[in-house]
Amino acid sequence: MKQVLLDFYRRLGINPSAANELESVTLGLIVGLIAFILWLISKRVFGLIFSNISKRTKSKFDDYLIKNKIPETISLFPPLFLVIGFLPKSLNTFPLIKQPVMSVLDILVAIFTILLVRRLLNTIKDFLKTLKNFKDKPIDSYIQVIMIFVWFIGIMVIFSILSGKEIGAFLATLGALSAVILLIFKDSILGFVASIQVTINDTVRIGDWITMKSYNADGDVIEINLSTVKVQNFDNTITSIPTYKLVSDSFINWRGMSESGGRRIKRALLIRVSSIHFVNDQQLQKLSKIERIAPYISQRKKEIEAENYANQTDKSLLLNGRNMTNIGLFRRYAMAYLKSHPKINPDLTLMVRQLAPTPQGVPLEVYVFVKDKVWVNYEGIMSDIFDHFLAAISFFELECFEYSLNPDFPFNQKK
Repeated sequence: MKQVLLDFYRRLGINPSAANELESVTLGLIVGLIAFILWLISKRVFGLIFSNISKRTKSKFDDYLIKNKIPETISLFPPLFLVIGFLPKSLNTFPLIKQPVMSVLDILVAIFTILLVRRLLNTIKDFLKTLKNFKDKPIDSYIQVIMIFVWFIGIMVIFSILSGKEIGAFLATLGALSAVILLIFKDSILGFVASIQVTINDTVRIGDWITMKSYNADGDVIEINLSTVKVQNFDNTITSIPTYKLVSDSFINWRGMSESGGRRIKRALLIRVSSIHFVNDQQLQKLSKIERIAPYISQRKKEIEAENYANQTDKSLLLNGRNMTNIGLFRRYAMAYLKSHPKINPDLTLMVRQLAPTPQGVPLEVYVFVKDKVWVNYEGIMSDIFDHFLAAISFFELECFEYSLNPDFPFNQKK
């Protein structure tokens, strides 16, 4: 081929030196054209091969290979190797550019190899995320760690090609610049260590609901990588938290609640102290009509009357001896109501307790666990419970605290 081209240019009357140069350029163009045609053929062939494999298999892995453009990446290598094999012969006439061109081709091999490895790792990542055992694992962090090493090796190879020096010289240079490198990659290094700790200690998983007030994060973890943890808040905003902050700072992980038998309600009604009083016989008779506490009132009344009779208590004054109070009866009613509620988990803590008085009144706290842990349903159940209590409290002649700036407001008037 070379001799044919030389003879052709000489017959055209071109001097031998120029003929040699034209022959080299022509060969280079021919090699480039063949490489381009080979790339088109390779792209088509590899695309058909992977497409047929994908159709014949049930696995999603080959689908992700196509999605991440693995066939297109592989098709880059045949024409590149063709150029590397034949182009040097056409560059013999141009010794000054031969070595730089070959160095560029070697660098392209390194870059295409890194690209292929990166896309293969992305394929593995996408596939693993579809598997149940890996859905809550920080796969992104592992892939990023591997890619750091791949890029490190690739950069060393490219440096060796450009400088003509051994890789050992590059490593020596890195040693001298280690402080700068550590400063640049501080977050990545801390994130890498934190990712390992998070994985080993099972601190956070993808899908966990976490709350981190220092970053205004309150939502589900959707991604964990070397540098950041992405949290999708309940208002659909995204909060990015440095990964190492999950180790160094405090946060709340609600996974334990999600895996338990219920979601806690811990809320109090503030009862006006002035509305609390002993219950007389007439009021007891009225309250005995409330079915949930009628048996309790009957039993309790007998116990109190027996004890007062035994102690010869003067009951002309209600304060003497033992008595029932309206707040005590309401507390019993609230307990009975919660125990019979179908949405409350009776196997977990269930109580209605009285807390220390405050300037706003006496807190009567409900402490129970709802079976349904879905946020919207949970809020609805809690609202229904307290709607009922707020409506029922007047039957016990109790009043909830309600502040108003209006001095004529009944609750602000002194009795």
